[in-house]
Amino acid sequence: MGRQFVIQLDNRPGELAHLARALGARGVDIRHISCIGAGPLACAFITSDDDQGTREVLHGLGHDFIEGETIVVDVADRPGGLADVAERLSQAGLDIVGTLIIGRRPGIVEMAFAVDDEDRAREALGLDPGHGQSDEPGRSTGRR
Repeated sequence: MGRQFVIQLDNRPGELAHLARALGARGVDIRHISCIGAGPLACAFITSDDDQGTREVLHGLGHDFIEGETIVVDVADRPGGLADVAERLSQAGLDIVGTLIIGRRPGIVEMAFAVDDEDRAREALGLDPGHGQSDEPGRSTGRR
C-alpha cells in the first residue's frame, strides 16, 4: 500500500466528484477512500496507485493535504481494539495522520494507518521491519 493522503475539502456538493475526476483524468486509480464532512469542511482519506500523480493533482487543485507512510494492521474486532493499537503508537510518540478500514475477517478489522514514521510504528507494534507479519491482532499484516 502506498502513502495515505488526508485532503481538506469544502463541504459542498460536487467537491468529491471534482477531486475524483481530476485524479481520473491524470490516470490515478483510487485504491481506498473514505470521506467525512462537518460544517463547512470535509476531509477525504485516499490511497492510490500513484503517489506522485496524486500529490501533483492535489497541488494543482490547491487543496491542503497531509500524507503519511501506511502500514496495514490487524485490529481486534471488539470494543477497545482500535484504542489498543492507537495507544501503542501514541506511546511511541508517533503521529497517526489518517486511518482507513480496508477489510474484515472474523474477529479482525484490517486497518491502514498512515503514520509519520513507518519503521518506528512497526517497532512500536512489535513487527518485523522487513515484513511486518504477525498472527496477533494489533499487529501488521505486512501488506503494502
